[in-house]
Amino acid sequence: MASSRVLPGFPLAMGVTLTYLSVIVLLPLFALVLKAASIDLETLVAIITSPRTLAAFKITVLTALGAAIFNGVYGLALAWVLVRYEFPGRRLLDTLIDVPFALPTAVAGLALTALFAENGWFGAPLASLGIWVAYTPLGIMIAMTFTSLPFVVRTVQPVLEDLGSDMEEAARSLGAGDARIIRSVIFPEVFPAFLAGVSLSFARNLGEFGAVVFIAGNLPFKTEIAALLTFIRLEEFEYPTAAVIATLMLLAAFLMLLAVNLAQAWHLRHVGRDS
Repeated sequence: MASSRVLPGFPLAMGVTLTYLSVIVLLPLFALVLKAASIDLETLVAIITSPRTLAAFKITVLTALGAAIFNGVYGLALAWVLVRYEFPGRRLLDTLIDVPFALPTAVAGLALTALFAENGWFGAPLASLGIWVAYTPLGIMIAMTFTSLPFVVRTVQPVLEDLGSDMEEAARSLGAGDARIIRSVIFPEVFPAFLAGVSLSFARNLGEFGAVVFIAGNLPFKTEIAALLTFIRLEEFEYPTAAVIATLMLLAAFLMLLAVNLAQAWHLRHVGRDS
């Protein structure tokens, strides 16, 4: 008997999907890598080891990592509040989480620059305390945090909703305290989703451009990110250099996501074995 398929026309649907994926995603990435591979080894090493390139990558990675760590802590707490508590304005707050997805990143960058400039609503009181945000790495990190926070919240939130409170109540009835419940009951269950959200946040931060370019000030060796340096090289018609920098960013994101997937697989096997 021929096996029945849930979705009719599966071969056609799969063919269209793979074609679309190849044209929209794989083909541009292949062209990018091919362009970078056309450079001779000596030039490739010179581009990668350029002080300006290294400085841009250092600033990008450090600020992206700082923003991802903050989003991991704050996003987990925010998801917990939205799932476990009822309060006035909860639905509005839940809706506002998605604003960075809908808002053009350039608009977000302009708004953040106006707020955190030396004479801005937030920037002025911070400047009086000797804390400068606009045109500093701190400003870059704030812009990255704003644009990538939803990745953590929206990834962890469904897991917390499915988790319920039964396991917490059972653990509390056995004498476990709040810290023990969080460490041994809740966090192991949400860890794969939490890790996925943080990794997506970090990957988004690595390639963020619109929200950062305004608040960063774009000072070479100080606040110039890798995405901006790629754009500058394109404007200078140095297409091979731009391709190399973009390929390095792509490789870094790919390796990071691969490491996260391996960590998730190990964690799931480990939890399954223990249970």
